[in-house]
Amino acid sequence: MRRQTATSGINPAGSSRALRLDPLSLPVRFEAHDIRADGGVRHIELDRERIVLRRALHGMQMAINLRVSDFLGVALRGLDEAQLLVLVHRDPSLTIPLCVSSDREEIAVAWQMWSDIFALPLLPEDKLREPAARRRRHNAIRARRPKFLVRRRAGDLLNLANLHRNEREIIARD
Repeated sequence: MRRQTATSGINPAGSSRALRLDPLSLPVRFEAHDIRADGGVRHIELDRERIVLRRALHGMQMAINLRVSDFLGVALRGLDEAQLLVLVHRDPSLTIPLCVSSDREEIAVAWQMWSDIFALPLLPEDKLREPAARRRRHNAIRARRPKFLVRRRAGDLLNLANLHRNEREIIARD
């Protein structure tokens, strides 16, 4: 992996330059804003086949390794004065910013280049999918029989052929 310069990612605080990643200079490492991470920053490594997100959450370091094919596509989102180009994941917290620009021609060219490099579809702002539904919280196998009872055959509760009524019991004693 090549060594990346500091200008390839988000610029330091106070800088007026916006985020602009070059899709032709992959792999690239940069930092992005993450409200849930410690320090509000996550470190991202972009490659053609995989993406690694590194962040600390409540003091615990984590690295999430994702395939590019796990992402839905490259989307264009409109901000107040500029437009944001993002790599959209089903989980909104894993969505990755790629470019911020107020020049519409520049963002359109970058949008097409990122889509071609990652082989992902272009997702316009109005075609963005809803986030994935939350998983069920209850245990799906709770209503099943316990494992040791599964081996046993359930008996007949009421077998009418073996039911004897109004008969005297005969006990043979030696």
